[in-house]
Amino acid sequence: MASGVRVAVTLACIECKRRNYQSEKSKRNDPDRVEFRKYCRWCGTHTLHRETR
Repeated sequence: MASGVRVAVTLACIECKRRNYQSEKSKRNDPDRVEFRKYCRWCGTHTLHRETR
């Protein structure tokens, strides 16, 4: 069983800076910060969400 390969990340909207989503990522496949276009309910539209530390 692999240990420490997948880590929990929090995704924040780049427009309003609110932390809307929590997800997991593989450190081996994505060593840099991940970005997704997801729906922000405070902005009311799909915006870019970036991994926060």
